[in-house]
Amino acid sequence: MLDRAHRGDIIGALGRVSSADTGPRRSWRQRLVTLAAVLGPGVIVLVADNDAGGISTYAQVGQDDGLRFLWLLAVLAAALLVNQEMVGRLGAVTGAGHARLIYERFGRRWGAFALSDLLVVNFLIVVTEFIGVAFGLGYFGVSRYVSVPVAALVLIALPITGSFRRWERAVYAFVALSLVAVPLIVLAHRPVSNMATEAFGSGRSPAEATVLLVIALIGTTVAPWQLFFQQSNVVDKRITARWLPYERADTVIGTALFAIGAVGILIACAVAFDGTALHGAYLNAGTVADDLRRRAGSWAGALFAIALLNGSILGAGAVTLSTSYAIGDMTGTKHSLHRNWRDARRFHGSYAALVAAAAAIVLIPGTPLGVVTTGVQALAGVLLPSALVFLILLCNDKTVLGPWVNTRWLNVVSCTLVATFLVLSALLVISTLFPQLLIAWAAILFSVVGASVLGASAGLQLGTDTQQLSQVQPNRASWTMPRIESLPPPPTSRARTIGLVVLRCYLLLAAIAVIVKVIRLMIG
Repeated sequence: MLDRAHRGDIIGALGRVSSADTGPRRSWRQRLVTLAAVLGPGVIVLVADNDAGGISTYAQVGQDDGLRFLWLLAVLAAALLVNQEMVGRLGAVTGAGHARLIYERFGRRWGAFALSDLLVVNFLIVVTEFIGVAFGLGYFGVSRYVSVPVAALVLIALPITGSFRRWERAVYAFVALSLVAVPLIVLAHRPVSNMATEAFGSGRSPAEATVLLVIALIGTTVAPWQLFFQQSNVVDKRITARWLPYERADTVIGTALFAIGAVGILIACAVAFDGTALHGAYLNAGTVADDLRRRAGSWAGALFAIALLNGSILGAGAVTLSTSYAIGDMTGTKHSLHRNWRDARRFHGSYAALVAAAAAIVLIPGTPLGVVTTGVQALAGVLLPSALVFLILLCNDKTVLGPWVNTRWLNVVSCTLVATFLVLSALLVISTLFPQLLIAWAAILFSVVGASVLGASAGLQLGTDTQQLSQVQPNRASWTMPRIESLPPPPTSRARTIGLVVLRCYLLLAAIAVIVKVIRLMIG
């Protein structure tokens, strides 16, 4: 990544801000020009969230369960905004990537664990992106043995020039194309009152399958790769704490674009298939495009296929970049979109290798593409709490963020998210190991975890308050983290270490439960 001393102009696809430009933004025109320059990391990561796995999962939820989980999608969008604001703030204030901070503040062992989780899940997610490419172009009669290699070459070519602005402009073309999903909302032609009733009504999916689907919905909406990508991209774009209000606006705009696309897909599939033989008959994203063509016309099927193809390419690029950024953070090698192939061989090489390997997997004949997509999203969901725990701890580290640490309410919200995801993964484990037990166990789990949330958030805030009392409050507007090598080591905590070990072991068990459940679905 760029050394802090060389973090100069902000050069975006839509504008530029000089590092010498330190004056206030008093007019709306000045503010809009600055926002146009800063805009990028939040919009890209959140629009890329509507990737192959996301579109497939939203389509499956709509086709099999109608509008039953529409409310959950709204909640997840809010959770997404909270998480991405935290990593955007970390990147702007510290000038360091997410993997680098974990490595420096928690040590080699935990850094290796975080990186290994990311590498495994990201590789599987990129596989699902190429599955989306195969389904998307397959709708138009293109063989996956043609579409997948061509898409891989396009992805490898995007960052290879060593120009951040050219890369961002190319990506913005995909962002603009993602809006083709919006017209699908016109399929929702029923009265709003009926839609609201159905949104909170009961679905038809079996309880065991519902747990997996809900976790897949969480995993595809709030995924670990997003944390690593946005923080590193903020640093790579040279956004500092001075521009945080604009980066937050970038994240809000991205969240709105994500919600529009995701809700559009879910509502379109819910309305198109309700009351037909196709309701509850989801197979994969490719069949959804064909079914939409039969139910709503050729334009609907084509729009869905284009949205799937576009989201797959955009998602694959962002997920793979998050991996290359993290590898560079952990190895200390050059890793920036400002650098070309010769200047950052490991960065571009790891990117190309991941894309090529994932594409090769999809070309294997007989791969159960639909089930693999759902399983990968569920795996990302159960591993998410581990990434969020590191994020919350970093955002409460006074040495790292100084006056930019989390507020009390943000700790309560973020700890509640972690607890909720842990409860859902616990339900998955229970329903896998003991299928005869009812999902009513959720009430017990939530009540037990509720007290833990309050205690954890209070403990985090107490630690922050203690640090604040022991140090003179710096100027928040100008404060940035000192060079990471000069930071004092974090205080050791046996309780924190034990907690992380227990969490690690538990999430391993939950990941095994996901694999077992996916195998059951494949056999059944």
